[in-house]
Amino acid sequence: MKLAFSTLGVPGLPVPDVIALAVAHGYHGVELRAHPEEPVHPGLAPARRAEVAAEFKEAGVEIVGVAGYARVATPGDDAAVLAEIRALLELARDLGAPFVRVFPGGDADLPREEADAVAARRLGTAAEDAAALGVRILLETHDSHPTGADAIRVLGPVGHGHVGALWDVMHPWRAGEQPLDTYAALAPHLGYVQVKDIASADDPTPVPLGAGALPLAECVEVLSRNGWDGWLCWEYEKRWHETAPPLPDLLTPARDHLTRLLTESA
Repeated sequence: MKLAFSTLGVPGLPVPDVIALAVAHGYHGVELRAHPEEPVHPGLAPARRAEVAAEFKEAGVEIVGVAGYARVATPGDDAAVLAEIRALLELARDLGAPFVRVFPGGDADLPREEADAVAARRLGTAAEDAAALGVRILLETHDSHPTGADAIRVLGPVGHGHVGALWDVMHPWRAGEQPLDTYAALAPHLGYVQVKDIASADDPTPVPLGAGALPLAECVEVLSRNGWDGWLCWEYEKRWHETAPPLPDLLTPARDHLTRLLTESA
C-alpha cells in the first residue's frame, strides 16, 4: 500500500509547500481538498491547473484524489449537483488525479429509500461523465451513509465501474460497524482508504495516529489479509479543530506508525 495525506490537515497551504512536506516526510501522494479557500479548487484557471500537475509530477508525488463537497443524496435539483460533480471531474482530469470524492449528504427528513434512490440516480448519470474523463467518483462513508452497509445500498444499484467507495475508517466504526464488515461491503467498489485517529468514539478530536481509539491495526490487517494494495490517506482534520497540534510535526511519526502496521500485517 502507498501512503498519502490530505491537505485538510494544512488548510490553505500553498502547493509548493504541500509538495515539500510530502517529499520531506516520505509520502507517496497527497489528497487535495477542493474548496474555494484552498489553492486548488474547481474555479482554478486552466493554466494554473497545468502548472500544479507539472509541479507534482516533477517532485514525483502523486495526486491521489480531489476531495470535493458535492452531496449526492441532498434534496433539490439534480442539475446543480451534477454540475458540481462535473466541475470536480474536470479538475481531477486536468490534474491527473484518478479519483473525486463526494459525500452522501442526505437530509434527516428524507426517507432512507428516497435518499438512496436520489443518490444512485445522480451517481449513475455522473458516471458517464466520469468514464469520458477517465476519473472515478468515490462515495465516502460519511454523514447520512456512514457505514459500508449504507454505501452499498447506493453503489449496488449504480453498478458502474467509474463509481466506487472511499472508506473513511472513522464513520463506520463510530456507527457500530466492524472493519471486517465495512471491507466486505465495500471491497468490490473500493477506491482508497482514509485513515485517521480520534480521542474516543464520543469525541472526534483528531490525535496522532496510534494515540487514539480507532482500530487502525485491525483496518490495515483486514486490507492486507485480503490482498488490497491501494492508497492509505491520512486525513487529519485540523481544519475543523484549530487547537489540534499542527500536522507537519506529526507526518513522520504517522508514516512510521502506518509502515509498522503494514509490516506487522504482512
